[in-house]
Amino acid sequence: MSEQMQDASERFRKKFETYKELAAQVGEQAAWETLLNGYPERQKRQMGPYIDDASLAAGLRRAIPAFRKLGMEMEVVDISTPSVDAALEVQRICPVLNISTEYGFARPCRIICEMDVEATRRAFRDMSGEILCTKADGACVCVFKYERRAQESPSKANAERVTE
Repeated sequence: MSEQMQDASERFRKKFETYKELAAQVGEQAAWETLLNGYPERQKRQMGPYIDDASLAAGLRRAIPAFRKLGMEMEVVDISTPSVDAALEVQRICPVLNISTEYGFARPCRIICEMDVEATRRAFRDMSGEILCTKADGACVCVFKYERRAQESPSKANAERVTE
C-alpha cells in the first residue's frame, strides 16, 4: 500500500472514530452535521478545479488520479443530454468497507459517501448528486450520479452569434 493510501486510510479511520465518539455524546444526526461542518468548502477547493470549467464527465475523469491515491478504482460515464450535464461515477473498490467494520459500522455509506454527496450539493449549488447503488448493500460496484444544468460552451455560443 502506498504512503498516500495509508494516509487516506488513516483519515478514514479518524473520521469513523470521531463520528462514533460524537454520536455517543450528541446523537447521530448532530455528529453527522458536525463532521459535515467545513466539508463543502473543502469539496469546493478540491473538486472545483476539475469541474468548474469542464463537463462533469471530463472533470471527474481528470480527478481519477486523485481518487486512485485514496485507494479507489473509478470509471466515469458521461450520461449528459442537451439540457443536462451529467455523469455516473462508478467505483469498483470501496476502500472504507472493511475499515467501517473496525468501528462497528455495517455500512460506511452514511459517514463517508452520503456526507460526500451532501458536501458536493452544498459546495456546488447548481449540482445534484445521489447514490444509485453500493457495494455495502451487495452491488458489485458503487455508483454515484451527478447532474447540473448544461452549460453553454463559449465556442458554441460564439458560433451561434456568428450565424445570427
